[in-house]
Amino acid sequence: MKYRKLGQGLEVSAIGIGCMPMIRDGNINYGHADDDVSIRTIHEAIDLGITFFDTAELYGPFRNEELVGAAIKGRRDGLVIATKFAMRWDGDTPVGVDGSPANARRACEGSLRRLGIDTIDLFYQHRVDPDVPIEETIGGMADLVREGKVRHIGLSEAAADTVRRAARVHPIAALQSEYSIWERDVEGDILTACRENGIGFVPYSPLGRGFLAGGIRSLADLPDDDWRHNDPRYSAENMPGNLAIVDAIAAVAARHGVSNAQIALAWLLAQGDDIVPIPGVKRSATMRDSAGAPDVVLSDDDLATIAAAAPAGQTAGPRYNKAGMARVKL
Repeated sequence: MKYRKLGQGLEVSAIGIGCMPMIRDGNINYGHADDDVSIRTIHEAIDLGITFFDTAELYGPFRNEELVGAAIKGRRDGLVIATKFAMRWDGDTPVGVDGSPANARRACEGSLRRLGIDTIDLFYQHRVDPDVPIEETIGGMADLVREGKVRHIGLSEAAADTVRRAARVHPIAALQSEYSIWERDVEGDILTACRENGIGFVPYSPLGRGFLAGGIRSLADLPDDDWRHNDPRYSAENMPGNLAIVDAIAAVAARHGVSNAQIALAWLLAQGDDIVPIPGVKRSATMRDSAGAPDVVLSDDDLATIAAAAPAGQTAGPRYNKAGMARVKL
């Protein structure tokens, strides 16, 4: 496995693991999962040299952190465990975004307990709270760093100006936002703001929630309870246009004799040494396939083929519904 550095010298494997899909009957389902299989997949990832694992209190909710904690028990050394907070809760029901220092502390202490660790390596604000100044949120998170409960601070889906303001309060190690061949909106001011401040970039959904891997050609390919039935880009209106992107990736994959997923991840890795994708996985086969992406080197012709098929801003449909889009780039 190759390794890269995010901000503040935080070294991680060049491919991380998005653990969100791993729990059975969670609040956000991407196909059916099995807890035992998921735990074995994490163990096999560690054996391959993957060190970077991403979760959040929102996933499950809460149970995803418990699963990751069970998987890393006795194998914690050398791993970088990332988790996130954003919501205020009524039991298991989220009742609004809360970026207050008090909520950051509540979430941090709960995540530490569920993960069974003493320190969170990378603690993100999952979504920016428009009602709490980012300076106040980061100030509260910085207190957790000083207390040894958190090693590094991150943001997720923050706008460029928010990133700059946050970095003036405390060093930010990473921004995690959606980025892939079919979602390139961060390539302007947001990536620039990160690089101006020495902040690494962690793309989530680097495979377009599985679409870019090529195995989904219609909604009938998904279980009825799959979250992607809510994704505008998977709709009957938008999917036909977006399949052209998949076909372009497949043409490049055929030239290299590798999977679509490896090409999509290799394309992201080629966008800068400060970029570390975290594809979501449930099973070892897909994890092992993704782990091979850093060994794929794309030519200028490959990059041109992909760019022509998926120009920035030309993907059919928004990446979230209206409510979801209102929570990003704040």
